[in-house]
Amino acid sequence: MERGVTDHLAVASLAGRMRHIQPFHVMALLARARQLEGQGRSIIHMEIGEPDAVSPAPVIEAGRRALAEGHTHYTPALGLPELRAAIANHYRQHYHGGVDPARIIVTPGASGASGALLLVAGVLVEPGAEVLMADPGYPCNRHFVRLVEGVPVGVPVGPETEYQLTAELVARHWSERTAAVIVSTPANPTGTIVSSAELQAIMEVAETRGGWAIVDEIYQGLVYDQQQVSAVELSERAFVINSFSKYFGMTGWRIGWLVAPNDCVDAVDRLAQNIFLAPSTVAQWAALAALEPATTEILEARRREFQARRDFLLPALRTLGFGIPVTPPGAFYLYANVERYAADSYVFAERLLDQIGVAVTPGIDFGINAPERHVRFAYTTGLARLQEGVRRLQDFLGKPGP
Repeated sequence: MERGVTDHLAVASLAGRMRHIQPFHVMALLARARQLEGQGRSIIHMEIGEPDAVSPAPVIEAGRRALAEGHTHYTPALGLPELRAAIANHYRQHYHGGVDPARIIVTPGASGASGALLLVAGVLVEPGAEVLMADPGYPCNRHFVRLVEGVPVGVPVGPETEYQLTAELVARHWSERTAAVIVSTPANPTGTIVSSAELQAIMEVAETRGGWAIVDEIYQGLVYDQQQVSAVELSERAFVINSFSKYFGMTGWRIGWLVAPNDCVDAVDRLAQNIFLAPSTVAQWAALAALEPATTEILEARRREFQARRDFLLPALRTLGFGIPVTPPGAFYLYANVERYAADSYVFAERLLDQIGVAVTPGIDFGINAPERHVRFAYTTGLARLQEGVRRLQDFLGKPGP
């Protein structure tokens, strides 16, 4: 076969959708950070959204016990019945009202809502259908919509709405092609939340327009200044996504869940059988231990530690001149305006890494709403390391200490 024909076939083999699936730009910075560490440099990691502590001891022990007892076979596609019941009990204990375990689907890979969001997108989104979401927002949301040939519609949000969608914004951007709206609360990269009244109003807009509300709650549990609310308390028609990764500290176990409307569970089940067959059996048995009271005590202590980190880092960064107009009540992120110091946040992030060993995430990973003006700081490293990072930033920027 001629070389030209071979080259043509190689290019044609990629689906057109791949033009819209962007990489995580922060991964290039992380690779550079690891390279510098390999050269003996000290790096303050504030780029990756992963809790720094290992999974709680009861979780690890439950995983070991599952292996020792031979729990290595498939579970049903919807998940281990014991775990689905335990998640339902979790809602009864911590939120108003209950959830029927039959509505709960255990999913693989939900650290970024990935397994659950893929199922929801596959069940709800026709080719060409639009899905509304906040910009800035988590990049996988738009990429999964693209994967099923939908059209992600980023709605620009800012400090005036605490970087969140409102019912008014959703109604204004809803079109005859809109199938759903995604709401993330607490949100990545901003750490902000949607009030229960606003969330209720958003879900009502979606329902009255003949569409769906998808509520991403994977940072649920990591809320510091106010009462937590779950969408399951407000509606039985929303798709609610959650995870064992963030609050429960189980990122590497790759396990989460979805609460679906009753009449959609069969469709989700059929799709899950074909895409995943079943979540990791060992991870599901370990997740059972994550919901036990003894583990909750550990997790609550960690939540308080995250709050202490936020309460140090937020005023420190503001003193240094970073623009953080909204105090985020959840997750473990600070989304900061850097235009006082740089016209390109990616270049700025590179300079911070190479010159002072501070790693942050540039705004380009979170959408097209002024990404060049913003970086994300993740306070997922210890307080002493955060203090050292602030000291380095202070020296780099030539500012007095906080």
